[in-house]
Amino acid sequence: MDLGLSGKKALVAGASRGLGYATALVLAREGCRVAINSRNPASLEESASRIASETGSQVIPLAGDVTVASVAESLVHQAAQAFGGLDLLVTNSGGPPAGKFESFDDGMWQKAYELNLLSHVRLVRAALPYLRQSTAASVLTITSYSVKQPIPNLVLSNSIRAATVGLTKSLALELGSEGIRFNSILPAWTETERVYELMEHRAKVNETSVQEEFARQAKDSPLRRMGRADEFANAAVFLLSPAASYITGVMLTVDGGMYKGTL
Repeated sequence: MDLGLSGKKALVAGASRGLGYATALVLAREGCRVAINSRNPASLEESASRIASETGSQVIPLAGDVTVASVAESLVHQAAQAFGGLDLLVTNSGGPPAGKFESFDDGMWQKAYELNLLSHVRLVRAALPYLRQSTAASVLTITSYSVKQPIPNLVLSNSIRAATVGLTKSLALELGSEGIRFNSILPAWTETERVYELMEHRAKVNETSVQEEFARQAKDSPLRRMGRADEFANAAVFLLSPAASYITGVMLTVDGGMYKGTL
């Protein structure tokens, strides 16, 4: 199936590893020109080189912290100037720390708010002038299935990512008449570096091993395993692509059946 992505111009935030990296890689395989972002310049350069070498696509590394307002705006402008426009935007960031409600003060809540809501707001706001000039404009926010089924010990993520889902749906309704699509993917437990860090935290709290925690969590899926980053990326790239041109305002769980609700 031709997704219609050849020659499209994309910016993927939080893409030096994990779900962002996997999404950027699949976009590049489909013929997109891709700008990737991360706070770690060395890791970012390595990831960009790896994607370019494997796919032959143009890949531009743009280092910067998306929680800083001026940086988020600059990343979008740099990508658009390098490519001569922008068609696709993936807003993504790391997750806030694990912990229970009473362990977080106002400062931690504010940091999580900047990371998991305002970073999306700022990237989208900066991208809109360019997206309005595209014939295939599409935005994907990466959130979590915890917005439908809260995950124990992740109160910051559970709370603030839900606001990003509200933002995504609102923008789909508000900007659909301009031909800009907005969707979100709500991943469950996927084998990434971030999840490994969370499992390390669980193992410490529960006095178990990381391997035991991975196995315990995998049982929550009817498929009896966690997802792979490439499985997430395949769904993400389809939603971004012109092949999904009549899909907007969707909050898609890519979760191996871990979400137990019917809606």
